[in-house]
Amino acid sequence: MCQMSVVVEDEGVETMIMENVTHLQVSGATIEVNAFFEKPRMVEGVFIQAIDFLGGKVILKKIRADLKIFP
Repeated sequence: MCQMSVVVEDEGVETMIMENVTHLQVSGATIEVNAFFEKPRMVEGVFIQAIDFLGGKVILKKIRADLKIFP
């Protein structure tokens, strides 16, 4: 099984959102990430900048300054 890490990149600094992500759902500017045995997290105000399949990483980029991450 190949699970991904999800990070938010802001001015060259990556902040980990969740590791071992099993599902990612995009709805407008909101992204929901899920992993086994963890509550889903909602990240608002971002878009998918890149997906590194070999490195197992999804990089999100802020759309606006009021980024919100809900546990």
